[in-house]
Amino acid sequence: MSFGDPNNPYGQQPGYGQPQGQPGYGQPQGQPGYGQPQGQPGYGYPQQAPQGVPQQYGYPQAPPVQQPYGGGYPQAPMGYGAQPPLAHWGWRFLSRLIDSLIMLVPYYLLGGIGMAMSDGQGSGVGGVLALIGLLYMVGMFFFQIYKEGATGQTIGKKLVGTRTLKEATGAPLGFGMAFVRQLAHFVDSIACYIGYLWPIWDDKKQTFSDKMCSTVVIKENR
Repeated sequence: MSFGDPNNPYGQQPGYGQPQGQPGYGQPQGQPGYGQPQGQPGYGYPQQAPQGVPQQYGYPQAPPVQQPYGGGYPQAPMGYGAQPPLAHWGWRFLSRLIDSLIMLVPYYLLGGIGMAMSDGQGSGVGGVLALIGLLYMVGMFFFQIYKEGATGQTIGKKLVGTRTLKEATGAPLGFGMAFVRQLAHFVDSIACYIGYLWPIWDDKKQTFSDKMCSTVVIKENR
């Protein structure tokens, strides 16, 4: 049997007027060839990964669904590092100590010098220094609220590496909510400052003011 034999299907050439690559007479167009199951892509075409088959077996893998923890702070996307942990009580205490020193030390220093110069009269250069110290403390208080609302970090939190965010979305608080949270610290102070100690045993490491304002404090990975 030669390859030119018309009875040889492997050597049969397309008939006169029949373009190459077109199905022959009696073969419906759009049907899969012999041995190719219907609805399946041909050789060389990408296939959709069966459910549960990992990517290393040659199938593309859908991106994982991110699940929020606790009240909803979102996880970091895959490839951008792990989800930042909640800040424990020691980091929170250290950042607040730094903020308090930044705000109060100049105030007491200028106030003390002013009172010493004015002999308790509150006038003259001593009175001006005391007033400057008071204005500095008030201005720094509102500046810290602005920074925490816009970025989640006061000066102390930035040095320590912590950040205050909304529990539901992981976004910064904004100035208004940051101010309300500072006022809510009054609740932390009553009953022997138990609210400030609450993060030691709380699952979400929240103070009473955090629970009232739906906020969390996270520790950033550095």
